[in-house]
Amino acid sequence: MARIHTDGNLDLLSGKVAVIGYGSQGHAHALNLRDSGVDVEVGLRPGSPSRELAEDAGLVVKEIADAVSGAQVVAILLPDHVQKPVYEGEIEPSLADGAALLFAHGLNVHFGRVVPPAGHDVVMVAPKAPGHRVRELYEAGAGTPGLVAVHQDASGQALELAIAYGTAIGCGRVGLLETTFAEETESDLFGEQAVLCGGATALIKAGFETLVEAGYQPEIAYYEVVNELKLIVDLIYEGGFEYMRYSISDVAEYGDLTRGPRVVDAGVKETMREILAEIRSGAFARELFEDDDAGRPRFEHLRREQTGGQLEQVGSELRELAGKRGLLGADVHGVG
Repeated sequence: MARIHTDGNLDLLSGKVAVIGYGSQGHAHALNLRDSGVDVEVGLRPGSPSRELAEDAGLVVKEIADAVSGAQVVAILLPDHVQKPVYEGEIEPSLADGAALLFAHGLNVHFGRVVPPAGHDVVMVAPKAPGHRVRELYEAGAGTPGLVAVHQDASGQALELAIAYGTAIGCGRVGLLETTFAEETESDLFGEQAVLCGGATALIKAGFETLVEAGYQPEIAYYEVVNELKLIVDLIYEGGFEYMRYSISDVAEYGDLTRGPRVVDAGVKETMREILAEIRSGAFARELFEDDDAGRPRFEHLRREQTGGQLEQVGSELRELAGKRGLLGADVHGVG
């Protein structure tokens, strides 16, 4: 059973925390830390459009090197693809002796893009929710679950420091699950590629196209493979597979039990194993960063290739119609 931590000692955060970046996670971390009584400075590049937002929120904003200078903890919350140059050019040269480095995702450290020097704690605190949700729940007196890991323990208190930080941003209110940089990075990439983003969008698109190509109305197809998918996911999130199957019709449940394994069969699972192997070997990371270093030609081509299309057009029209009529959502009892 994994270790779960719920009570960090905020007194360990006795110095300045430099939050580098003010995007989805950065703004939530900075504001939650401040509201927990931690001394926070936000580090941003010159001309950053986020500067005004951070200053309007009452935060101290400095250029990255200045924020890092003298900080006890440096939380690197920049997008993954820009962390390496910013770390090498502005963060590492300004690190105070013994300053801890903190990440919200292990990608750059695990695959050697960022190599912290000896003598510094290197930890991860990764909320399992988008930044706006991390902030909303904190303000409501609740929190989001999070992951905590140690890559380098120079002080002998790296884990305790990370738990304190996770508590300060609200994750301790629910629980911080102890993991490793490798486990977090590899499982996160796999989840994104095989299930949450890549797998889900490919399944939706294939289902939509199958119905439309067979002569069904695109609007009917969209409702079946997109709108009702949200209902099913909500039911699973609320009570697991058994609760979902209890909530749908017997016809839907029988179809689930007999046809689901035919859609996601042994061949699909073997492809998932191949994808996981590419992640664990570093092949995916090399492919990603090589394209990024070249100016993202493949990434941008793939984005353009997936932009628009009938499914997106129909979805936009139906969402607009539902919004006008105040009918966003659907009836659970309609499933099946």
